[in-house]
Amino acid sequence: MKSGFVNIFGKPNAGKSTLLNALLKEKLAIVSHKVQTTRHRIKGILTEEGKYQIIFSDTPGIIESRYKLHEKMMAAVKNALEDADIALFIVDVNDNLEECDIIFTQLKLSVPIILVLNKIDEARNGKIAEAEKFFSDKPYAKKMIKISALQQHHLEKLLKAIVELLPEGEPFYNEDDLTDLPTRFFVSEMIREKVYELFEDEIPYHVAVLVNEFKEKNTLVKIQADIIVQRDTQKSIIIGAGGKMIKQIGSLARQDIERFIGSKVFLELFVKVKPKWRDNELQLKEYGY
Repeated sequence: MKSGFVNIFGKPNAGKSTLLNALLKEKLAIVSHKVQTTRHRIKGILTEEGKYQIIFSDTPGIIESRYKLHEKMMAAVKNALEDADIALFIVDVNDNLEECDIIFTQLKLSVPIILVLNKIDEARNGKIAEAEKFFSDKPYAKKMIKISALQQHHLEKLLKAIVELLPEGEPFYNEDDLTDLPTRFFVSEMIREKVYELFEDEIPYHVAVLVNEFKEKNTLVKIQADIIVQRDTQKSIIIGAGGKMIKQIGSLARQDIERFIGSKVFLELFVKVKPKWRDNELQLKEYGY
């Protein structure tokens, strides 16, 4: 039996969350085209009975810290560096390769590394060959695999490479465990994802979600959550004319939550204004950061 921690690192929007979801065949990490979508370290557990258990970690995209929230996100990356048995360095082949190289070089990992060239389905002319050539002489890129996480191309090849490098060991979790995070966490993430989907660039980065109530009743699960914003103007935008937008957030989130927990859901959402919550230590802690 093989067992170990495989941690995914890369720039924002490299496809880390999409890869985690594709490997697990389950949507654990929320996904959007906007940077900083992933704020927490999310563990997903893949077990093949009697063969291997892989604990994947999707980490926030590596950024420069401008708020206490960013510092918390980068602390999640640092923690992931410390317990990795294998690291996946993921690169969008259309991205700035020099910037990726600087980030990976600074990580200074001593564990086996697989360089994952992602988004080959979207690669512009010559970009795949250019990326292969660029990384071929990098000391950390001893093993390189080209994939499309979105289209699920070559994921079996990546999985085979990971299993080969996994250390021998007993499983850390039960074979039917999918994650070590509570259901409430995923509920809040699914609501936040809908804010990312429905609003322009400014609003999502000022938003947190706090699940206040999660009650399992006979026929449904009653959930009440607050969407936290920084300003009254943002509250008005999220509620929308006649409550149109908040209803849309609730409807879309409810569908995802029902699929995830396998039960009917009654979802009640409120919008609360908390100025400068991203720099407030107590509020960050309350919101799970």
